[in-house]
Amino acid sequence: MQIQFLGTGAGMPSKERNTSSIAFKLLEERGSIWLFDCGEATQHQILHTTVKPRKIDKIFITHLHGDHIFGLPGFLSSRSFLGGEDVLTIYGPAGLQQWIEQTLQLSKTHLTYPIEFVEVKDGIVFEDEKFTVRALSLQHVVPCFGYRIEQKPMQGELLIDKALALGVPKGPLLGQLKAGHSVKLEDGTVVESSDVTSPPQPGFTVAILGDTKYCENSIRLAQNADVVVHEATFDHSTIELAGKYGHATNTEAAKIAKEAQARHLLLNHISARFLKHDLIPFLEEAKAIFENSYLANDFSQYEWRKNELLEIE
Repeated sequence: MQIQFLGTGAGMPSKERNTSSIAFKLLEERGSIWLFDCGEATQHQILHTTVKPRKIDKIFITHLHGDHIFGLPGFLSSRSFLGGEDVLTIYGPAGLQQWIEQTLQLSKTHLTYPIEFVEVKDGIVFEDEKFTVRALSLQHVVPCFGYRIEQKPMQGELLIDKALALGVPKGPLLGQLKAGHSVKLEDGTVVESSDVTSPPQPGFTVAILGDTKYCENSIRLAQNADVVVHEATFDHSTIELAGKYGHATNTEAAKIAKEAQARHLLLNHISARFLKHDLIPFLEEAKAIFENSYLANDFSQYEWRKNELLEIE
């Protein structure tokens, strides 16, 4: 799993930061990419990455403010031009489907693929044999959601030497054992998958939170998460202003991660008021509360591998 930030700014684009969008890359796990929010010019940002729009099969929208959705019409259109044919599922608050459909209709935009819309409410919004995605309402000035992505436990590794010692021949039977199935050998012996595989490995948990002030649902979504992505529009000196506009500070995001007993915190949605030289103390304030805090920039990319978070340079 990889997380790449396509836009880390707040409100409007700046020279350093585009508006909100995150590419959640699940290429190894399911051969696809999920997009979280799609601010203005997201498709322009994608041009500077290895992300292929046709690989994006799900888009999760946190709320309907323009800096989180104004990139959708252009992206949806370009996905057609770039050969997208597979269904695209878009998750988001009430009103999102109407806005997209009216925009496409009025602009006479024809798509080469179907869109399925899921109106998000608190609870499970997606589940298959590999992943569960839960949503909870946050506290912003408009309805807004955070998402918790949980990878289900993965099948343990095949202990091939042990399987061969039990008489399993090289070939498809080994694949069946690795997939969790028992097999019957030519002499009638039954070999159980559990006898020749290591214990199931726990999957990862990532919480991606939309715009919000400090709230209990943020803690619930982030509980014991491996990675938490949390907005940090303001710093501690402007905490009252943050709450007034339904946003959080760097220190409040760190407090959420600490109280949730998360492992890593990625700060994004940074106000343009903070210049480059401001960001060192900005991050230090968060680290003083939660040590494993990181400040995301446009195109920052992190990889979850072997139970560790690594920044890809």
